[in-house]
Parts: sequence; structure tokens; C-alpha cells
Amino acid sequence: MNIKRVMIVGTMIVAISFGGTTWGKPVVSASPVAKWSTASVADKDDLLEALNQSSDEELYNALYDGKSLKDIAEENGGDIDSVVHLQVSQLTQQLDQRLASGSITRQQYTVQKAELKEIVTQSAMTSFG
Repeated sequence: MNIKRVMIVGTMIVAISFGGTTWGKPVVSASPVAKWSTASVADKDDLLEALNQSSDEELYNALYDGKSLKDIAEENGGDIDSVVHLQVSQLTQQLDQRLASGSITRQQYTVQKAELKEIVTQSAMTSFG
């Protein structure tokens, strides 16, 4: 499995989990299954580049060892701000799609989009060891 997708799905799950409690009174109705398209994945791996990692396996092993994305970036001369920006950008695209499909309201979209950066940043700083 592509580690980039695992990290993005994990971040998305955190974002969706907080939907009913953090993002205002309306309950967010999220699809239980994230839909991914290879068309949105760039030829080069932007996540690996931002973390200064040479392979998915290297990143996977660091995460498996309990390191946060911030730890990995700091240890390898990567850029955690680029990681956060990348994930926020990808999640914003998903929110745009959900708004366009009618699965969320404009109000839900606005509130969720406003809190994306904070949630992604907290996720990137969290170790799972």
C-alpha cells in the first residue's frame, strides 16, 4: 500500500472524526469509505520529497518506529511546512468535491476548511509510538 495514501487517509479520518464535535453544531455526514484516484497522485512523490525520504519503505519504517512526520522531517532535513501544506491542499480538494456533490453544506465546508490546517498540523506533530 502506498504510504502517502495511508498518511492522508489517517489525517482525513482524524478530520472527519472531529466533524461532529469540533466543526460546529451540524453533524457532518461523511462517506465511510474514502475514494482515491491515481489521477490525483503526482508522478513524483511530493510527500517523500518534503520529508527528504528516499522511498516509501524508508518512510514506512520511520512511522512504524513511532516517529511523527515532524520528527522524520527534522532528522532528514525535510520541510514539515511543505508536508502540512501538501496534506491541507489534498484535503481541501476533497472538501471541494464533497461540496460540489452536495454531501456537505456551504456552512459545513467553510467551518471544516477553516480548521483543516490546525488538524493536519496536530496530526503531523503526533507520534504513534
